[in-house]
Amino acid sequence: MLNRPEPTFRESVDLMFNRAVALMDLPPGLEEKIRVCNSTYTVRFGVRLRGQIKTLTGYRAVHSEHMEPVKGGIRYSLGVNQDEVEALAALMTYKCALVETPFGGSKGGLCIDPREYEEHELEMITRRFTYELAKRDLINPSQNVPAPDMGTGEREMAWMADQYARMNTTDINSRACVTGKPPHAGGIQGRVEATGRGVQFALQEFFRHPEDVKAANLSGSLDGKRVIVQGLGNVGYHAAKFLSEEDGAKITGIIERDGGLYDEKGLNIEDVHQHIVRSGGVKGFPSGEYVVDASKLLEEKCDILIPAAIEGVINIGNADRVQANLIIEAANGPVTAPADEILRKKGIVIVPDMFANAGGVTVSYFEWVKNLSHIRFGRMGRRQEEARHQLIVNELQRLDEHLGSSWSMSPGFKKKYLRGAGELELVRSGLDDTMRAAYQSMREVWHSRDDVPDLRMAAYLVSIGRVATSYKAKGL
Repeated sequence: MLNRPEPTFRESVDLMFNRAVALMDLPPGLEEKIRVCNSTYTVRFGVRLRGQIKTLTGYRAVHSEHMEPVKGGIRYSLGVNQDEVEALAALMTYKCALVETPFGGSKGGLCIDPREYEEHELEMITRRFTYELAKRDLINPSQNVPAPDMGTGEREMAWMADQYARMNTTDINSRACVTGKPPHAGGIQGRVEATGRGVQFALQEFFRHPEDVKAANLSGSLDGKRVIVQGLGNVGYHAAKFLSEEDGAKITGIIERDGGLYDEKGLNIEDVHQHIVRSGGVKGFPSGEYVVDASKLLEEKCDILIPAAIEGVINIGNADRVQANLIIEAANGPVTAPADEILRKKGIVIVPDMFANAGGVTVSYFEWVKNLSHIRFGRMGRRQEEARHQLIVNELQRLDEHLGSSWSMSPGFKKKYLRGAGELELVRSGLDDTMRAAYQSMREVWHSRDDVPDLRMAAYLVSIGRVATSYKAKGL
């Protein structure tokens, strides 16, 4: 164990940034410009609730405007503070640069526990918060575009988009002011699952490279791998669902607020999810072992550990007891800087957050483009694609008739091949391509330089380099 105090989330981000830029030849002034948060707006506003005025505190941090608009989620949590949103905004800058979405980094939050309020009260709060941000252009399609985060979702984004439209009645692009909206309100199919789906695509790409798999003391494919997931919210649920149902992984452990579940044979994620929806937690689930101190499952032996909730869950206090071979950071900042060092010395490979959970911002980018273009993806070309496929199927059927029983098309081939790509298929294809390309950019640096020991440093080197190039193009 390292003999040092645990850094804050923001300090951890800065430590990891400093570790990377020490290997770069950046002018000192440019290095500082990239590191610091450009601005943070703090707002305290009142809402009349239950017969009295409730004063709430919210934040919106803008880390970097090397590209605009800036992009980043808004979370509802009692733990929201200025340091947290500034650290998250910095991660958004590096994340957007790594996956090549044309945004700077931003983040926001409101200090509330959304579970304490009725739906109509949350709507009043959200609309007032939106008003306070939008009148300062901290929500704007061309300047600052929020998205869902912890404690928020499609519902809150729809309220925000509608409030912005009410304030800007002649803005034809008003729907592009936020992303993560429901499809009927200008959203895009595949956005809700996007971050979890991105985690799946990231792992699939990792396992395409035997050299990388071997570095984690693993072998083979995802099939049969033991996975523990911390946090079965939107991200953790979708990642676990896709990995177990589509890739054959076994979800042996689930960590939630009210305890944990463990089953060596694997847990049925959909059943666990439905139980959480009904009862509010994992306690009482009929299969698997219930674990009161769920944090102990972070230290259970597994092939892949997926922290998918909050920052700092793997820290100085428990890092030396973590037994996973591979950690993929579905949450932002789940591993502190000192813990990262401990895990690296233990030989544990970490797929870093700025890459692993970039599925959300990638699909948000697709939604933003959709809103600005005012047309659904696939609408123009889907039927033409099907018509071209029909020509090939017709020829194959003619060949089938000519050759008789000696040859025939596989069952289901015709139906699958004829179906043109709609919005969901195109979104998934674009996300898969983005995750593959981003991993390749990290992997190239990781394997080509002796002074780059892990994927996190490689990710920082790639992203900081791209941000520096953008600033230089602006004349800095």
